[in-house]
Amino acid sequence: MTTTKLFNLPFMLRLLNFPFNRMNAGKWTTKQKAAHNSVRKPIGDVYLVGSGPGDAELLTLKAYRLIQETDVVLYDWLVSPEIVNMIPKHVERVFVGKKCGRHSMTQQEICERMSEFALQGKNVVRLKGGDPSIFGRAAEEVEHLQKLNIDFAIVPGITAASGCGAWSGIPLTHRECAHSVRFITAHFKSEDIESDWQNYADSSDTLVFYMGLNKVEHIAQQLISHGKSSETPMAIIDQGTTAEHKTYVSDLKSIGNVLNSENIVGPALIVVGDAINYRANVNVDLLTQSKQQQVA
Repeated sequence: MTTTKLFNLPFMLRLLNFPFNRMNAGKWTTKQKAAHNSVRKPIGDVYLVGSGPGDAELLTLKAYRLIQETDVVLYDWLVSPEIVNMIPKHVERVFVGKKCGRHSMTQQEICERMSEFALQGKNVVRLKGGDPSIFGRAAEEVEHLQKLNIDFAIVPGITAASGCGAWSGIPLTHRECAHSVRFITAHFKSEDIESDWQNYADSSDTLVFYMGLNKVEHIAQQLISHGKSSETPMAIIDQGTTAEHKTYVSDLKSIGNVLNSENIVGPALIVVGDAINYRANVNVDLLTQSKQQQVA
């Protein structure tokens, strides 16, 4: 009668010993460590990229190159459809919202998605409207990436104040009346840190309020109540640098009439200051002629 050999003793002993060798890294040879590390997937890089104020041709060359080379693009509502269409088909697109009052993701969720992709070994472009470091919450995303030791870089974009001001012919500074300009968020994290209205009212600087369409009258009232002349010029720039770009100019006391009579949809930029009186009659068609010729 024959018996079946159930196992090979020397082989089983080697098999049982294998996990203990793996767990005891101190006994690994240099060759074993190199082989183990080569199996581990590298961490991807993250790029916080500004897409500019709207017009696709205001996207920087560096931003365009990174969009073409990346694995994933996380983009928000302020990125124009033209720029979104520049993302290659093989690149994964993730819409993260960020429209005022209608966020499809919280900031923490955006940070986690961004790092999740990077830890999978994918390169990530976090595409933002305007410039990432001007009210773009880049600092919060950088802090998250640093905690996880994920390499990142920041690519600037043309901020809304520069783009919208240029398209509207409004100088942000003028040596006759405005030696400096201030960028101010109209959305405060808490009432305790609301803007120093007295300081703004006393200043001759050009004041540019971001994300302020729903607070235009509040801004005007606060400035007037703190001593700024009610006849100080105020401009609302709607959908700046896009085909729907429109500029409405009034003064602090009458800006409410503009809101009531015009269909302003946003995003909008609010400009306050005497520099508006030096507004030039810009022919925006000159900036779009080449586009129209290409389409034709």
